[in-house]
Amino acid sequence: MALLEVQDLAMGFPLDGRLVRAVDGVSFALERGRVLGLVGESGSGKSMTALCLMRLLPPAGRIVGGRVLLGGRDLLALPEREMRAVRGAGLAMVFQEPMTALNPVLTVGRQVAEAVALHQPVGRRAAWQRAVTLLGEVGFPDPERHARDYPHQLSGGMRQRALIAIAISCEPLVLIADEPTTALDVTIQAEILDLLEALRARRGMAMLLITHDLGVVAEHADEVAIMYGGRIVEHAPTTEIFDRPFHPYTQALLRSMPALGGGHDRLEAIPGQVPDLRRLPSGCAFHDRCPRAIAECSLAPPPLEEKAPGHRAACIRA
Repeated sequence: MALLEVQDLAMGFPLDGRLVRAVDGVSFALERGRVLGLVGESGSGKSMTALCLMRLLPPAGRIVGGRVLLGGRDLLALPEREMRAVRGAGLAMVFQEPMTALNPVLTVGRQVAEAVALHQPVGRRAAWQRAVTLLGEVGFPDPERHARDYPHQLSGGMRQRALIAIAISCEPLVLIADEPTTALDVTIQAEILDLLEALRARRGMAMLLITHDLGVVAEHADEVAIMYGGRIVEHAPTTEIFDRPFHPYTQALLRSMPALGGGHDRLEAIPGQVPDLRRLPSGCAFHDRCPRAIAECSLAPPPLEEKAPGHRAACIRA
């Protein structure tokens, strides 16, 4: 049985008397200890999907359908008081911009300690000691000293490590990492991703890794879901996505990746722009950018169907 199961999730924003869907019929399952990479260009609905799981939507956002089952319990049906207990201990999230996610007027040690105290019956001193231990676990040198630093005193990589310490402070079952390496240099990116992988393996967590970088999921994900226009358009084991992509959007993403040692050929760009969710094309949202589109592609959104064992794609020409 899957630890986390998302069924036909839909959310949107009211605009001019109608609902603009940012997430539309998203379904996936995640087993304990596994990593699912959620991939797509900016604006494809990846982060909104994560915020739906946590029930931390922007004020105007509304979940309008679907279920989010964690251990068989539907999180969308819980009262907010019960959902607060799930955040941190059931689901935890590493946000993509640590400078805005961290409180600038509190030391990082205090912020980790507050997360510990929120979910565990411990005193202030014990929570502080636990915070220091967690900061050491995520790679802080001399964590006792740096626990007293404020976010602005830390590098971008250390701020991201502090966010990870907060996220794992209550032993979550599922860790959501939303673009965890944004604005970090390549060396620090690799260190953060290796840290997340080590924590996942050591703690037995499942992880939803949200990124626009297929190279990241190639190394760290067991399976990949490709999003476009608020929908999942392809979902398969990672090796299948790279060896035999079915959807033209996935194929285009792979062609736009630089190949290590692959010469100096010009990278192939995807023509056009990510569609405005307020004015999505009819039918398949990718059809106006797709080199293989036919007239039928504009009639109705294609369902996500199995095209090979364990490999699903939403394309009538797959």
